Amino acid sequence: MRTKRWSLSVPIDGFTLPELRAVAREAEGLGYLDVWSFEVDSIDGFTPLALLGVDTGLRLGIAIANVYTRGPATLASTAAGVAEVAPGRFILGIGSGSQVIVQAWNGIEFSRPVTRVREMAQVLRAALAGERVVFKGQTLSVDGFRLSRPPAKPVPIYIAALRPGMLRVAGEVGDGVILNWGSADDVPKSVAVVREAAKEAGRDPDALEVTARLFINLDPPGPAAEEAVRRHIAAYLNVPVYRAFQEWLGRTEALTPMWNAWSAGDRKGAVAAIPDQVIDDLIGRGSLPDIRARVQRYFDAGLDTAFLQFFTTEQDPARKRALVMDAIRALAPQGGTRR
Repeated sequence: MRTKRWSLSVPIDGFTLPELRAVAREAEGLGYLDVWSFEVDSIDGFTPLALLGVDTGLRLGIAIANVYTRGPATLASTAAGVAEVAPGRFILGIGSGSQVIVQAWNGIEFSRPVTRVREMAQVLRAALAGERVVFKGQTLSVDGFRLSRPPAKPVPIYIAALRPGMLRVAGEVGDGVILNWGSADDVPKSVAVVREAAKEAGRDPDALEVTARLFINLDPPGPAAEEAVRRHIAAYLNVPVYRAFQEWLGRTEALTPMWNAWSAGDRKGAVAAIPDQVIDDLIGRGSLPDIRARVQRYFDAGLDTAFLQFFTTEQDPARKRALVMDAIRALAPQGGTRR
């Protein structure tokens, strides 16, 4: 039976990258098994992993590297660098991101994401194995690239997926799947698509690892915390890819008032229109024992690895760091398997 892996999402708000070194070392001592990075509008996803890979024996994952904003040769080279820092401990998570990141921020056409991810996975697997890559696909091409320093150990490739098309890609070509913005009750629906696709592709469906980033608000109840959580949800779920995902999950009726207000330019009204049930579904909050129980529900629903992303409205730097460290310590795995 696969170990349930309690992991941290990095970078962590309130800590500089050098400060994260001590955090990661303590987390490892407490039984956390991984750190998983992300990149949106802050630090890139590879730098924190390279730093923490030197100081710890934690498994490292990026969730995700965008398949549009880095070309295949550049992405393979960057992944090879982190893999050299942590041989056998690095997972390359790839995904299409969103229209905002790809098109609005980077000026790249966001088209055919399922095909782009599938082709990038194919190219990266060959490149990271040290092969000379000659590939002509529908969304990318590579003519003769070969890594001069390929990783000494294989680099697993995980696929970030929301709806059935990408979930099927994860099952067909990925070593694991990365989920996001779903409730514990949503996990089985996504996992079923992944495992069925793996089975149809002649692969072992149980061999794929199921991972997810879980958002956790550390603020005490109150108007500021409520506003922060609602704004966080609105900022994401009005992005087309995340809206379509929530519609597939069955939240169309619950979220239509928010979407209508947002489309009309009424940001305040959109934030206020988010139902309490949706907040409870998607964001962890409350007492730390309640948060622990919530994470366990994800594990019970089929998640193998949970990377916890903490956020708070606390403005005082020292207090913010204390809140996060208290949560890391209180949520530390009980009897987790150590590497």
